[in-house]
Amino acid sequence: MRWLAALLLAILALPALAQERSALAHLDLGQSAITAEGRDRGKPRPLTVSLTLSHPVPYRVYFLDGPPRLVVDFREVDFSGSDAQVLPGRDLVPALRWGRFRPGWSRMVVELPGPYALRTAIQKPAPTGAGALVALRIEPVAPEDFVTRGNALSALWDLPQPSATAPPPVHRHTGRALRIALDPGHGGHDPGAQVGAISEASLMLAFARELSDILTRAGFQVVSTRTDDSFVPLERRMTIARAGQADLFISLHADALPAGEAAGLSIYTWNQEADDRATRELAMRHDRDDLLSGVDLAGTDDQVADVLMDLARLETHPRSVTFAKFTVSELNRAGIGMHRTPVRGAAFSVLKSPDIPSVLIELGFLTDPGDRANLFDPEWRSRTAQSIARAIGQWAQDDAIRAGLSRH
Repeated sequence: MRWLAALLLAILALPALAQERSALAHLDLGQSAITAEGRDRGKPRPLTVSLTLSHPVPYRVYFLDGPPRLVVDFREVDFSGSDAQVLPGRDLVPALRWGRFRPGWSRMVVELPGPYALRTAIQKPAPTGAGALVALRIEPVAPEDFVTRGNALSALWDLPQPSATAPPPVHRHTGRALRIALDPGHGGHDPGAQVGAISEASLMLAFARELSDILTRAGFQVVSTRTDDSFVPLERRMTIARAGQADLFISLHADALPAGEAAGLSIYTWNQEADDRATRELAMRHDRDDLLSGVDLAGTDDQVADVLMDLARLETHPRSVTFAKFTVSELNRAGIGMHRTPVRGAAFSVLKSPDIPSVLIELGFLTDPGDRANLFDPEWRSRTAQSIARAIGQWAQDDAIRAGLSRH
């Protein structure tokens, strides 16, 4: 009945396999290790392979022979910059290697000192409180009990081959890959909203990286206004997007308002006449980082520039609103909770660019317990990021069709 016990172990691990994720997970080498049980008596010992990742990912496990090897396929872990030879406990196994082996998949191969069997396969929140821990415990077995890939049991671990994807959307006039500017809000001396030790700036930087991974793998080019905890003035953020020839600008925030005043995701487009109190308060908070540096954006446009910018927005603003609506549709499909009025207008300075369709996405409010829990939930962040990525693709296709119609 050994096959039945192994089958039960496989079923226990299936929740980890079933999670549909596209964002690249990153390995925390310092929090990963191979450990052995018992004293070293010159014989194979039970081993535990522990990998700490930035977020949970689907994976499959199996063994190969000639020599005995443990193989773990991930969908997908970025091993770049992590040297397998310096993994703590590397000396417990004859050889270890990892890397990307096909689009959408990464692989780790652990050469073993003899035949082994999988006893437990666990994916759970990392002890550090951030990310996920994958822990695989294996035990030595007799050669006749060594189960390798190629039989009915190991086939249970196999996931479908990555399906072919449609070509990524391209620029509606030039045909080049679409460029998306991601703008994680705040940074540097302005942490944005804070609840205890939690800062909006750090949360949005992490989410922007996850979304960037998804977009890059889908064939988009990403322009980032900041890639670390540094201060970037609001006008400079738009300049970075323009210099990168961005086709769409997405600013990412998770703000704070008095408890009970706001909850749920919302998407803002430019509206200088927006007049509700919460929106005005948010606009003041978003501009606060520039005010802290002595830059007041309120009077930067003269009357002639205002007229020209308004004319330009006649073309870009409807495109911004269309993208916001595609995003709401995709978020609804993914079951992401949103504000009762998900698409809103506001006079956020970061949305003033007249030549690039621009939106500001409030992923939630740190002052709301439910939103705060979502922002720390890797599964919620992944669903949200994937929904935004799908919306970008749909918007780009619709935008190209509209551009073609307008030329006729």
